[in-house]
Amino acid sequence: MPLVDPGQKAPPFRLRGQNGRAISLSRFRGRLVVVYFYPEDDTPLCTAQACQFRDHHPGFAAIGAEVVGISPQGPLSHATFARAYGLPFTLLADEPDDTGIPAVSRRYGAWGEKNMYGRLVVGMIRTTYLIDAAGRVARRWDRVKTPGHARAVLEAARRLAAGEPVDGRRATRDQATTRDQATTHDQATTHGLGAARRKTIRTKKTEQPPRPATARPARSQAKKATRLSPGSRRRS
Repeated sequence: MPLVDPGQKAPPFRLRGQNGRAISLSRFRGRLVVVYFYPEDDTPLCTAQACQFRDHHPGFAAIGAEVVGISPQGPLSHATFARAYGLPFTLLADEPDDTGIPAVSRRYGAWGEKNMYGRLVVGMIRTTYLIDAAGRVARRWDRVKTPGHARAVLEAARRLAAGEPVDGRRATRDQATTRDQATTHDQATTHGLGAARRKTIRTKKTEQPPRPATARPARSQAKKATRLSPGSRRRS
């Protein structure tokens, strides 16, 4: 099925969370909610993405926004995953139906063909939705790349909470910009100590006081004075 466009009503769902209890989208009515679809618990990219949302969770909580992750694994898998990485948000189990397809993921356009390691496969496509307090999609991120993604979503959620316009059509471009900024920041942080250490060493070398001039022996000074004295030349 096609993706849900910004401005459209978010499709309703009712899925079990990591505690085994069913949770509906309507439960979050009146609040902003981030719904992100990811392929599988405890895999490298999915873990990195979940940990980014975990690290930015205080920012989402500060504006009253909820974060919900959805994947095809069951509640027990989600509970183990959340416990292992200290995830403070809800994970929902969109378990495959009789046709082998996760129904909610399909309704949100997050299930379909994708390229994996050079092969075309059918599975979960990493997709994120920002849903407003009225239950409408405010913004969508397609085929998400993990670096910097949670930060980009938080920035969009903050603008939405502040009543500022959120243009879903710019999601991919803005995400790329934020990702580049985040990468630059991370690189600066990673190399910062080394650069600072090198600068300190250079500074110390530059700031070393000059060595005092070695005083010439008095005898040498006297000889030089005698050699240069006009009177001495006349006497010689």
